[in-house]
Amino acid sequence: MNKMDKQSKIIIGAAAVLVIVVFIFAFVKNIGGNKTSVANTNFFEGLQSLEKLSEISSCPLTADKDTFAKCLTEKGLTFYGAEWCSHCKEEKALFGDSFKYIKYVECPENTQLCLDKNIQGYPTWILEPVK
Repeated sequence: MNKMDKQSKIIIGAAAVLVIVVFIFAFVKNIGGNKTSVANTNFFEGLQSLEKLSEISSCPLTADKDTFAKCLTEKGLTFYGAEWCSHCKEEKALFGDSFKYIKYVECPENTQLCLDKNIQGYPTWILEPVK
């Protein structure tokens, strides 16, 4: 066996070990993340209708979107998203000018908070107990 064959085998072996380690890490992390989001029934990922937000929060859906948006925030509903997210833009548009009353977290600017909350997609709404 020449020197090149030995080097190739070492590189291929090291790459295989690295792939296995990365796969195991991703698999274990994903299991933990899924348990959190499945167990947490107050975690709503994806575009939500105003009707669904009303159902989630028990806030009455009124013609006055300011009142509705303020109620969502008072009940502990927080919207996690990103400026570049097209679905987030759609979600915001449902509220029009009343969106200013929604508790909103821009995840790219608050990376650690969104990681801690297990945000895996945008938009995500989380209903948390009001303190």
